[in-house]
Amino acid sequence: MRENSIPLSQKFLLTVKEASMYFNLGENKLYKIAADYQNSEYKFVLQNGCRTMINRRNFEEFLNNTTSI
Repeated sequence: MRENSIPLSQKFLLTVKEASMYFNLGENKLYKIAADYQNSEYKFVLQNGCRTMINRRNFEEFLNNTTSI
């Protein structure tokens, strides 16, 4: 990690790789969840060109309200 980098716990948006490390979920699982919930009420998926980004706080809320993934 670079010295000037922001800790994952403080980032607003996470890449799928970062979200995988932070939430302890596989990257493929996160891509599937992102595709399934692209337009859900939780609004945790953001497409930046072809890059899928995860809104950390909204995804945490989604996980808190989910019993199985």
